[in-house]
Amino acid sequence: MKLLFDQNLSHRLVKLLADIYPDSEHVRQLGMTRSDDEGIWEYAKSNGYVLVTKDEDFHIRSNLFGPVPKVLWIRSGNCSTELVDSLLRKNYPDIENFVTQSESGFLVLQ
Repeated sequence: MKLLFDQNLSHRLVKLLADIYPDSEHVRQLGMTRSDDEGIWEYAKSNGYVLVTKDEDFHIRSNLFGPVPKVLWIRSGNCSTELVDSLLRKNYPDIENFVTQSESGFLVLQ
């Protein structure tokens, strides 16, 4: 499972989580820091990424357009990169299960 980290999350997460989420990327690494939500959404959808964000707009987009791409919505407010790393590690079994469910479009992590 590969993750695409939105610009509101640290690019360092790619390296920190490489052992458990290989082939993940950050929009910064892809030259997409100025891309709008639609561009990031379409890139994730076209390239098989699970989109990880703190942006509520992607939650709304998931409700409007369906479960592809899948969205992991980090709802921990203004939190550290280490906390996001911990959330993604701790919830790996739930995330893996979520990704395989065709009807689920987003998963909230707090």
